[in-house]
Amino acid sequence: MADTRPEAGRRRQQRGALARHGAAAPASMSGREVFGILSRHAILIVAMTLLGCCVGGGTWYLLRRYLPSYTAETLIAVLSPIEEDPTRIGTIQVHKNVQYDYRVSMASLIKQQVTYVELLKLDTIRRTNWFQSFAGNHNRALTYLKKYMGAYPHRDAGFVSISMTCGQSKEAAAIANTMAELFVKSRGNQKRDDISNKLVKLEEQRKQVQKEIDQINQHLDGVRKKWGVSGLSAQGAAFLYQHPIVANYNKLQLDENEMAMEVSQMQSSVENIRALATGPINEQIAQAIERDPIILTLTNSVNVRQASLAGKLTRFGESHRVVREIREGVADLKTTLEARTILIAEQTRQANFKNAQHTLVDLQTRLEKIQTLREEAAKKKDDLDMARIEHSLQQVSLDERQAALVTLKENIQKWRIKLDDPQTPKVQLQGRALPPIEMTASRHALLWFPGGTLMGLMLGVALTFLVEFLNDLVRKPSDVARYLNIPLLGVVPHECEDDLPKDADLSQVVRHAPYSLISESYRRFRTNLELSGAKTLLVASGEPEEGCTSVAVNLALSLAAKSKRVVMIDGNFRQPALQTLFPRSRPVAKEASPAYGLSNLLMGQCNIRQGLRPSGAKGLDLIDTGLLPPNPTELLASGRMEVLLAELSKVYDHIILDSSPILLVSDPKVLSRIVDATVLVCHAAYTQRGAAQRALSELARVDANVVGCVLLGVRAIRGGYFRKQYKGYHRYMEPTLAG
Repeated sequence: MADTRPEAGRRRQQRGALARHGAAAPASMSGREVFGILSRHAILIVAMTLLGCCVGGGTWYLLRRYLPSYTAETLIAVLSPIEEDPTRIGTIQVHKNVQYDYRVSMASLIKQQVTYVELLKLDTIRRTNWFQSFAGNHNRALTYLKKYMGAYPHRDAGFVSISMTCGQSKEAAAIANTMAELFVKSRGNQKRDDISNKLVKLEEQRKQVQKEIDQINQHLDGVRKKWGVSGLSAQGAAFLYQHPIVANYNKLQLDENEMAMEVSQMQSSVENIRALATGPINEQIAQAIERDPIILTLTNSVNVRQASLAGKLTRFGESHRVVREIREGVADLKTTLEARTILIAEQTRQANFKNAQHTLVDLQTRLEKIQTLREEAAKKKDDLDMARIEHSLQQVSLDERQAALVTLKENIQKWRIKLDDPQTPKVQLQGRALPPIEMTASRHALLWFPGGTLMGLMLGVALTFLVEFLNDLVRKPSDVARYLNIPLLGVVPHECEDDLPKDADLSQVVRHAPYSLISESYRRFRTNLELSGAKTLLVASGEPEEGCTSVAVNLALSLAAKSKRVVMIDGNFRQPALQTLFPRSRPVAKEASPAYGLSNLLMGQCNIRQGLRPSGAKGLDLIDTGLLPPNPTELLASGRMEVLLAELSKVYDHIILDSSPILLVSDPKVLSRIVDATVLVCHAAYTQRGAAQRALSELARVDANVVGCVLLGVRAIRGGYFRKQYKGYHRYMEPTLAG
């Protein structure tokens, strides 16, 4: 018991290396596999291709015979989308993309449902056989038009193609021409209606502007009459600045300024005169004194007396009485002259001061009158300014209205020209569609025969891959790698692929036909398995009837053929098979019970020697199931099973266990935990991918060491490499088999 633990640890370490030894799952299907699938179903593909060709040809004949199809096409010229001024010479260059977008919009308008409805209302359309074929069903005819009447804009040319497809060539051309005429006419009517509505609105605007101009002119006439500027033109508003009121105001303002200056000057003069009245005699007063006759007389008298005094002094001297008298007379005259001078100066000053005061008062009075008149003129001027502003505003409004009126008249003239312009609808008929001579491309043999053939080929290929993908069996080694992702240890071909003797038993083919292809496959499986180093091996399958027992027996026989001591244990308590495959050749000894087997060993009813029996093949011993116990799972899970395997491993080189199906009972999962390795058996004719994957999942849950898979019953399929391999083996073995 203690020796099995290190051995189990060694098995767990080998598991990763063995998994890396297996083939990796391919990411996708290889070209060889695809070719193989197509080769295997070549008859189906050829049959579907021929069927497609026949169906295509028959459809072509029936369509031409009973459903002919003709397509008529007409053109509509689409002009520039820019609204050009008809009064100007020259054209406006428009970008090609803009023109193409405009043609696309025209084609969209043609394909609108409302256009089709208008077409179906025409009597010429209703009388056609095409429309009569719908038996008056308007909706069916409308649906047909949506599907078979087209409008396609040309990319580089300025046209839109209108096409119609129906069973009669003449009607196809007639319907296409009618649609073109209807669209051009409807576009023309729509454009002219739009222009007429535009003209009505422009005329209303013109009348409204003219009314506003008349109102403004009436208001300006009132302003002119009120302020006496009658006859003032719209360009003479500046003449208001020369109005008499303005001129009078300007004159009074100048007079006021001048009078204010005079008053200011007079006030300065009065102050100066007032200052001179008490100051020294100035030049003006001196001149007034000099002009006084009394002063002149007194001055002359003083001069005469002084001349006489000078003569008397010379003659009589200073103390003479005459000299003294004359001197006293001169002094009196001077005193009188001085008094007269003072009197004349005072009188002149007072007179000048009073005159200046009177002049100042007079000037101030005149200034006040001028200011009063200027204020009155200022009020009139303010009123005139308001009138001028009002006049200017009204004149500006008048100018704007007159400019708008001119623009409106020009626009009205332009739109009237456009109303009669044949290019106004922007679309024009460009010839008429002629009845087509040939049917449409959908009725040509070059479409239906190759098309049917191609469709049949594609359908055959599709069915081929569908059949392949719906087959969920594990049939090929690539299926093992792709879906199971475990190493493939052996591939055993189907019995039909080998020339076996008639009495050969497939469960012991290694023993009965050692040179057969199947036996060689088991030996190849044995060699691959030896790389794992497993001593105790469990052979299991997911479901019954998948060849698990045959694989186990042939593996045991191939191992024994190498002079190995091998023991095979039948662990399938549900349906044991070793007793049938290896019947007892002689009666059992008295000391050995005929029912001794694995159950007896596990329950302690016999020893190992009593439970063993020879198989008849050299080096191979057997342990049957023995009596069938009521609790096989618990019995296999007991510690005695591990002890039994440990004891047998001391004597035998290999221990092979056959077991029940993994997906039906728990026995193989119990055994997989105590053996060195487990091999999963898949049958190419029975094992489904899902069942194999579930079996691997069940083994993974109990931590079983699954070293690989054996694929049993593999047929050589067309396109596969096994066919070539099988033929090569038979040719290679011919000399041996002949000897």
